[in-house]
Amino acid sequence: MLELQILLVFMIIGAIVAVKTKDLLSAVIAVGTVGLGLSVAFLILKAPDLAIAQLVVEILVVIILIRATIRKDLPFSTSGRWFFNTFVVFVFLIVFLIFGYICMKDLPKFGEPIMKVAQSFLNNGLKDTGATNLVSSIVLDYRAYDTLGEATILFTAVIGVLAVMRKVGRKK
Repeated sequence: MLELQILLVFMIIGAIVAVKTKDLLSAVIAVGTVGLGLSVAFLILKAPDLAIAQLVVEILVVIILIRATIRKDLPFSTSGRWFFNTFVVFVFLIVFLIFGYICMKDLPKFGEPIMKVAQSFLNNGLKDTGATNLVSSIVLDYRAYDTLGEATILFTAVIGVLAVMRKVGRKK
């Protein structure tokens, strides 16, 4: 669990930088590092669904907040670096698609589940949890940590927006 402790220190430092810095763009980037650290923590804790959700939310929030904090267009869009940036984006997309294809080949065929967990939920849900609503019993009893993680993702996104949109760091 040393990895989680190091990651927690990294996230705390990022949160402190986000709160204390005067520059809004630096605060947005610091909040993005906290979200990335949380996503890696979810991966270490064997919750890939939470990690993916956190990463998607974090990327969208950081992109929106960066665009909101920059008043002018980025300088490289008018200085002639657009070719290099476009080339880097296309190379990244090609590499991403190749790795995605390799990962998709390893998935089982449609209709062939890897685990038979759903049947045990159906058979033992009422007996184990005492809840008549099976969906609620799965969400709140069997997958309580998962639900807590999703609430953490939403909380982190809200705190990130509040940290960036505060009045302390705004220039007049």
